[in-house]
Amino acid sequence: MSHLESNNKRTKLAYLLSLFMVITPQLAHSQQLLAQENTAQHTEHSHTDAKTATYSCPMHPDETSHEAGSRCSICNMFLVNEGVEEEEGRAKTSLSASEQKTYVCPMHPDETSHEAGSRCSICNMFLVNEGVEEEEGGAKTNLSASEQKTYVCPMHPDETSHEAGSRCSICNMFLVNEGVEEEEGGAKTSLTANEQKTYVCPMHPDETSHEAGSRCPICNMFLVEEEEEEKGSVDHSSHNMSSSTPEDHSGHAHQTQEADTPADTVFNSAKPAPLDDGANIKYVCPMHAHIISDVPGTCPICGMNLEKVELGGNSKEIQIDVSGGMQQALALKVARVEKDTLWKFVQTVGQIDYDESKINHIHARVNGWIEKLTIESVGDKIIKGQLLYEIYSPDLINAQDDFLLAQDTLKRSGSSENYKDLVRKAGLRLELLGFNKSQIKALAKSKKTQYRVPFYAKSGGIVKALSVRDGMYIQPSTEVMSVVDLSKVWVIADVFENEQSWLEIGQKAEVSVPAMGIKGIEGEIDYIYPELDAVTRSLRVRIVVKNKDLELRPNTLAKIDIFGGPNRDTLVIPQEALIQTGKENRVIVKLEDNSFTARKVTVGMLSQGKAEIKNGLEAGERVVTSGQFLLDSEASLKGSLMRLSSGHQH
Repeated sequence: MSHLESNNKRTKLAYLLSLFMVITPQLAHSQQLLAQENTAQHTEHSHTDAKTATYSCPMHPDETSHEAGSRCSICNMFLVNEGVEEEEGRAKTSLSASEQKTYVCPMHPDETSHEAGSRCSICNMFLVNEGVEEEEGGAKTNLSASEQKTYVCPMHPDETSHEAGSRCSICNMFLVNEGVEEEEGGAKTSLTANEQKTYVCPMHPDETSHEAGSRCPICNMFLVEEEEEEKGSVDHSSHNMSSSTPEDHSGHAHQTQEADTPADTVFNSAKPAPLDDGANIKYVCPMHAHIISDVPGTCPICGMNLEKVELGGNSKEIQIDVSGGMQQALALKVARVEKDTLWKFVQTVGQIDYDESKINHIHARVNGWIEKLTIESVGDKIIKGQLLYEIYSPDLINAQDDFLLAQDTLKRSGSSENYKDLVRKAGLRLELLGFNKSQIKALAKSKKTQYRVPFYAKSGGIVKALSVRDGMYIQPSTEVMSVVDLSKVWVIADVFENEQSWLEIGQKAEVSVPAMGIKGIEGEIDYIYPELDAVTRSLRVRIVVKNKDLELRPNTLAKIDIFGGPNRDTLVIPQEALIQTGKENRVIVKLEDNSFTARKVTVGMLSQGKAEIKNGLEAGERVVTSGQFLLDSEASLKGSLMRLSSGHQH
């Protein structure tokens, strides 16, 4: 304990000593500062009280200081010299009341001040000179009531003001001069009824207005001037505008009699026409197909000229007449519908792969060391019975010794069945460990144990993988090498989903490799995989192909042609003649009189650039194979016109 107490005392003494060394210089510096402050205070107190300046806050008078540049502890404003303010106050007080100006807030008249540039304590606006406002107010009061202008809101007439540039307190619109509006209103009232313009909707003639730029409340179109549409041929007896006022017209209080306007001519002239009549001629807008007329004219919506369209008679088929010169300009080509044999032909691509049934994996069935390896690298060609490697393994040595011991025991004991069975089991053990029958016979004949046991190839092929080298230690799980026979290869083909019903096991196929110049290698479908690829939506098909010359190399891309069964004596057309819309298939048929018609067809099999037609065409007819889309668009337009004219009236 005495030793611990002595250590504590030493520690405390060292701490006090260091504290003393730190504090001593600071005390000396503090004494110097105190001396300087006492000298300054003595100098300041030597001045008279009259020269001592006091600074106070303009916002909080209780906050004072004798130091220039001080700030208020409440609002952080600079304190100002109180003596100067008093002198200024006395100077201001000496001014006569007539010369003293008063400043007042325009928004809060109770907020006043005698200092120029002051702000309102409520809204922070600058206070303005009350005398100037009174003078201006007096000048305004002297104005006669006739000269005083009144400004009113166009939307809210109750909101008025006498100041120009004022805004409505409800909608914030600028107030306009009421006198000018009254003058304009008087001028408008002085107009005669025959000079007043009427604007009408081209689509809905009942919607009218007297204001330019108005829109129809139904279709939102701009109303057009009625006089421009009339062109001297419209009877306005049903619209007595002389007796109507703008107030009455705002409610659309018209007479019930319909006006004969061009819009009425366009929409009311289309009558239901039977399809068995003679040829009909209609005029239709190219941009708005529902605008139809029996007479030439312009579209009331876009103003385009109505195009002439002929509707065929005595037939429900839509016919399009195209002159010979126009056919040459459009480069129209036709082909005949004929009967032919279509093969279920699938043309696709695939990839050459190993025949997995021909891959042989070689493992050592004992633990040991590779003493000699005769295979140099992957890709080496080996033949059946070729020496692959030699191995030293204590397990193989023990197995040979057991076999030789069983043979000696059998010879000494005679022809005992038990010893014969023992020799048989010892030989079977050697065979299972990798010895072939010739090696077992040689061992029985020589009666000498082999310490470096050779292993031979059981089949020929190409080395696909090589995992060991000389001197390596191997186990039964170690794959020494793998050998594959390339006399047969697989070709994995991808077939589209819609063609999978054409495939059967055993169908013939031809494989071509354009990169190697190989063509026409025959094969057959060996297996059809049970599922489709989820990404490509294709079905995998396995084709077995013979490869005697080893020309086909795995992982090479190939073109594949698969031949299915024939579809004999069927109507076919060139595939480019089809117009496939997604919902239906159509063709353009050329008739005998150089007219064309669009016809819906039922399509069967598509193969080899031809399409099978199940319904809609007959043998010998001619279909358009080039330029048919222009004719189809024209036929679609005519079809819509026929539907409109046969069952709809505007």
